[in-house]
Amino acid sequence: MWFKNLQAYRLPQNWEMTADRLAEYLAAQAFTPASSNELLRQGWKSPRGAGEPLVHAVNGQFLLTLASEKKILPAKVVNQVAKTRAAELEEVQGFPPGKKAMKELRERVADELLPRALSAQSETYVWIDPKNGWLVVDAGSASKADDVIKFLLKAVDKMPLESLRVQRSPAAMMTEWLNSDEAPAGFTIDQDATLRATGESKAQIGYKRHSLDPEDMRRHIAAGKQCARLAVTWNSRISFVLTEQLAIKSVKPLDVIKENDAITYDQNERFDNDFALMTGEYAKMLSNLVEALGGEARA
Repeated sequence: MWFKNLQAYRLPQNWEMTADRLAEYLAAQAFTPASSNELLRQGWKSPRGAGEPLVHAVNGQFLLTLASEKKILPAKVVNQVAKTRAAELEEVQGFPPGKKAMKELRERVADELLPRALSAQSETYVWIDPKNGWLVVDAGSASKADDVIKFLLKAVDKMPLESLRVQRSPAAMMTEWLNSDEAPAGFTIDQDATLRATGESKAQIGYKRHSLDPEDMRRHIAAGKQCARLAVTWNSRISFVLTEQLAIKSVKPLDVIKENDAITYDQNERFDNDFALMTGEYAKMLSNLVEALGGEARA
């Protein structure tokens, strides 16, 4: 139970919310399977399986799961069937259907095919730390995380949630770290980076598992490039890639954490142990990262 991507948001520290009360809010949007005519169905489900609470709580940390079921209906298939129907219609009426008629035809075809479409199911995890004021979505893109947040805000009345904002832009700070060949205290620079030109050319250069030679970095920076993404390691415990949008991707706990992980034999105990360990480490890491980016920006 380790999130691989962190899209972080802010709650008030010591947010007064209990797991039971939060579960009551989510119950109105509990997941149920999509009907044959639905393209997409979303809802909250228990992180620990059927019959368990919608909010899984461990040491004051909350875990939520947003389940999604989406019908797979490729546009190519719809267009092929609509094209065949259009040819049949042309033969009957003596002229091809117009633009508006074709649009309506495609819509009818999609409605007809939808009940036979295959379903793809997915789950997105959300971690809430009421004490330290963190809400984190395990999503690879900001748009996916925002969709989860919008769904959550519909369920939780007046949830005091804000975007995470920092004093210094991640791009400027990562560029500064590369230019000085020195990461902030507690962090080390790894071997992945992308530098992008700030002008109209949008030229960029990427490094993957490649030594980031300081002179090369300074030359690119002097030529007008900024760092758009950079792999770093925090306290020799967790490695990740920081992006210019303040997303944290490709998160990996290192061996030092795994070696210190308590040995457990029960599956439920193991799950809770991993979740407690993850949230404890991530809360410290996020706090240190925000500090390295100049602290939080207040409205």
